[in-house]
Amino acid sequence: MLTALQHKEPDKVPFDLGGTSVTGIHRCAYQRLVTHLGIDARGFKLHDTITQRAEISEEICQRLKVDVRMIDIVTKGEVSDLQDEGNYTSFTDDFGIKWAMPKRGGLYYDMRAHPLSGSITVKDVQEQPLPPLPEPANLQETKWSLKESPTDYALTIAAPGGGGIFELASWLRGFKEFYMDLAGNPSLATLLLDRLTDFKIQSWDRLLDAFGDMAQIALEADDLSTQEGLLISPAMYRRLIKPRHKRLFEFIKKKSQAPIYIFFHSCGAVYDLIPDLIDAGVDILNPVQVSAAKMDTRRLKKEFGDELVFWGGGVDTQHVLPHGTSTEVRDEVKRRIDDLAPGGGFIFAAVHNIQADVPPENIMAMWEVLQEYGVY
Repeated sequence: MLTALQHKEPDKVPFDLGGTSVTGIHRCAYQRLVTHLGIDARGFKLHDTITQRAEISEEICQRLKVDVRMIDIVTKGEVSDLQDEGNYTSFTDDFGIKWAMPKRGGLYYDMRAHPLSGSITVKDVQEQPLPPLPEPANLQETKWSLKESPTDYALTIAAPGGGGIFELASWLRGFKEFYMDLAGNPSLATLLLDRLTDFKIQSWDRLLDAFGDMAQIALEADDLSTQEGLLISPAMYRRLIKPRHKRLFEFIKKKSQAPIYIFFHSCGAVYDLIPDLIDAGVDILNPVQVSAAKMDTRRLKKEFGDELVFWGGGVDTQHVLPHGTSTEVRDEVKRRIDDLAPGGGFIFAAVHNIQADVPPENIMAMWEVLQEYGVY
């Protein structure tokens, strides 16, 4: 892992499954995979309620030779206050955002209500409750437990709260109204962004006090794009979002007690912002959504491979992995390794979490060709 992160060629392409919140696997696909591998599926745990990601057992990590683990400081398992709403179950998170999932056929929780929606004032933004900061005692307890674990893999760490400052602002305010604020009332939008940036920095301050000598990768995220293009203009990103990203990333690197890489997740067609992300301090780009506009892996490696590590992009999770044949999966994986692996700077993972409809045969086809072909 460390060799690849330093843009050098290790013995093999590192593999990640579950080392971040965006490189995991849905509970349905995971349970089928475990059964396929002949492993006892009892004791299954849910790692995240909203995305329905499974907690990947250490047995699976060892079996599949996963090279990275996530320092898990977030409460595991089910949300304790699920509400019955007839055809749905719902809950309200620590930000005051309401989420709901259909009881029949539901695969994820989606946002249903935003605490800052409607006509609001500066005072409303200033007084909006945010989640409690990580407790130092809990962090130290987690640290001591990690000292008893194997150390032959890289460690990632993420601040609580899910998304990044841009995402969280849209979740709190509601998408339509937040985008209107960005265009028509930027002072209100930036007040909310600044509160969230401060919250992130305070969280990272505590996390890095505890884990700054252990974690190599700091996980941050902000979905800035659709499948076809950016959600906001490059000019608006540079004016309103980039300075706050830069402030946050600089704090993380300065605070850490050892060198740390900024892993930045942004789905979609983020190509036009990549130079800005590098300038803001991003070291690692994820998920490398190969099915989005301008996200050709050969072009990305040629233009940005000296400055960015690509973490993801190993196989398309929209079409090939769920719907392709094993041969199509193998061909896709070989192509992405050819494009992204030369010179190091590539961590193999599927494009985003492996979804509920992916058959275990295709997951294993992906993994097997990585073992055979992903060597230097």
